[in-house]
Amino acid sequence: MYLTDIHQGEEVRITNTNRMNELVQRRLLDLGILEGSLVRIKHILPLGGPIAIETKGQLIGIRRRDARMIGVECI
Repeated sequence: MYLTDIHQGEEVRITNTNRMNELVQRRLLDLGILEGSLVRIKHILPLGGPIAIETKGQLIGIRRRDARMIGVECI
């Protein structure tokens, strides 16, 4: 299951970021988002826009093409 499969308001645990571009992986790591992190989907913007996630008190926008490569599991 990937981040784009999750509905607004749900909380998930990140399980895999290996499919992502190294630059995007590094940016997420800099923000404290790594495998095992809990994230909540706050907003899913229409027309293919970004997904806003909340983790550790911060709100972050992720492009859908990047979110399609983040493996997650429901908790």
